Amino acid sequence: FSQDSAYQFIQKQVDFGPRKPNTEAHGKTKVWLVEKMKSFGAAVIEQDFKATAYTGEQLNGTNIIAQFNPDNKDRILLCAHWDTRHISDHDPDVEDQTKPVLGADDGGSGVGVLMEIARQLQANPIGMGVDLVLFDLEDYGQGGSGSAESWCLGSQYWSRNLHAPDYRPRFGILLDMVGSKGARFTKEGLSRSYAPKVTQKVWALAKGMGFGATFVDVNTPELIDDHYFVNKIAKIPTIDIINRQENTRSGFGHYWHTQDDTMDIISKRTLRAAGQ
Repeated sequence: FSQDSAYQFIQKQVDFGPRKPNTEAHGKTKVWLVEKMKSFGAAVIEQDFKATAYTGEQLNGTNIIAQFNPDNKDRILLCAHWDTRHISDHDPDVEDQTKPVLGADDGGSGVGVLMEIARQLQANPIGMGVDLVLFDLEDYGQGGSGSAESWCLGSQYWSRNLHAPDYRPRFGILLDMVGSKGARFTKEGLSRSYAPKVTQKVWALAKGMGFGATFVDVNTPELIDDHYFVNKIAKIPTIDIINRQENTRSGFGHYWHTQDDTMDIISKRTLRAAGQ
């Protein structure tokens, strides 16, 4: 796993600008993601859908499914979201709170890691099936006390409309905010409830690889993230690798849903820990 390659895949996404739904940058990013995954030898499905945001706005979404060994029934699912938040509602500067988030980490990092995995799967083929699913419209949810269903619109749609009949991968792993400096991946509540064996296996592997300072042996409460709906609706046992912090108001990185989610906070070492 090349941390430098993963970093460049994030940089390329950021170069498009915020990947806010219904914008030119969002559309251009989609085309690039699809073409890049195809260039790695994946069979790519574009799952287009429409969703109504909590604002009442009609959003055009596309889940991108990159399949390796699509005919093999023995499969695993790896996923991330590729859109970025439409507002910076946690920014300390009130004037910046209506601006979209650039999303180097929140969106960009998980996608960058999966793209590097795709590149490796082409260079080093394996026998089993792997599905890399990039969910859209994850981050257009209602902040504060908004409903869980206002978030993760792409994974909700995918979970109700699986891309293959009788799709039953062994398990899934979601990557969300896996690239920042000082990242701290904890054992999240839903991951422990729905896929305890997978959680233990991943954290044990990380410790054995020397990444124990990043994959910390700490339990944290459950989160509403794409894996929530993959577990609840699609019934695929799926864990969430996500950065949780102790000393911030949100429990996430200080940059979360702010204008500070830029390449400046990305760490190549964190990308390697997550990707490897």
